Amino acid sequence: MSAKTIIMMGLGLLALYGLFTVGSPFLLAIVIALFLEPVIVPMMKVFRLNRPAASAIVCTLFTLLLFGLAYLLGLQMVAQLVEFWDKAPHYFTEASKYFQDATERTQLFYDSLPGDMAEQVQSGIEAGVTALTNSLNGIMKSISGYFIGFAKFIPTFVIYFIVFLVALYLFSIGMPRIKQSFLSLFEEKSQGKVDEVLQSLRSSVFGFLRAQVILSAMTYIIAMIGLLILKVEYPLAISLLVVLVDILPILGVGSALVPWALYSIITGNAFLAVGLIILFVVITVVRRIIEPKVLGDAVGIGALPALVGLYVGFELFGVIGLFLGPIIVIIYQAMRKVGLLQFKIKLE
Repeated sequence: MSAKTIIMMGLGLLALYGLFTVGSPFLLAIVIALFLEPVIVPMMKVFRLNRPAASAIVCTLFTLLLFGLAYLLGLQMVAQLVEFWDKAPHYFTEASKYFQDATERTQLFYDSLPGDMAEQVQSGIEAGVTALTNSLNGIMKSISGYFIGFAKFIPTFVIYFIVFLVALYLFSIGMPRIKQSFLSLFEEKSQGKVDEVLQSLRSSVFGFLRAQVILSAMTYIIAMIGLLILKVEYPLAISLLVVLVDILPILGVGSALVPWALYSIITGNAFLAVGLIILFVVITVVRRIIEPKVLGDAVGIGALPALVGLYVGFELFGVIGLFLGPIIVIIYQAMRKVGLLQFKIKLE
């Protein structure tokens, strides 16, 4: 493999990283534009429309569909989240009362012990209660911080969404020209191979996104069913929070369900505590078993390369690496398949 190829690969990886960070609205726009391409081309032929008109109609319909789904699916969840958050201080007040009652009920037990032992037991229990209370307060402050951060992020999100929409229309209208300009960067004899790599990458990226949606939907459904069985209030909103936490590998489902189970044990609700632990185990096991298989089948790579891409990408680039790692594996395999990376180790 020549130095020129290595440099081009390095620049390509750097460009991919940039697209997944500061260029994410443009990356999302071009992915959606490619997704809408099979609809735009037939519309141009059937209705005899030019490219700008067909692209404008399809992109507008997609935008309206996006707003409609966000309204229908998000309205109930947001309503439950707001109601749940309003009642959160009440839950902590009940927990505080429970701790006070428990302390009063155990006063007789302290009186029956020798003086030194009673003081040690009482100090240990008080320290444990204080630590748990501080932990719960810390969790609530963290959640409050997330909500405040989300509120601050709204203006940025509005700008992000506007840039995404404008880029979507521009990419959709100029897709043939953009593709031709990109292919012109390569030698004529290599353009066919590059085009094949792009086609493979397109199908794999859509498969990867579809796999992530399937996994998140599966987590949401399992969490919602479990919470409905446990007769928990606001199952839609809480299931959404579980999915959002599960997307972040550093936290995971356990960061939401395990503290809740501990709180339930302390407040005497053993049934809910056991149910939450079982729900946590089920979600974790199902995701770890199904994720490599679903991801591998969707993007056209094996379960092991998909798992390696996920782990190495996350270790190197964080959350962004969860998406970047498998895509790099996809590009590598596609380039090897068409003969752009044909090199072998020679031993003498």
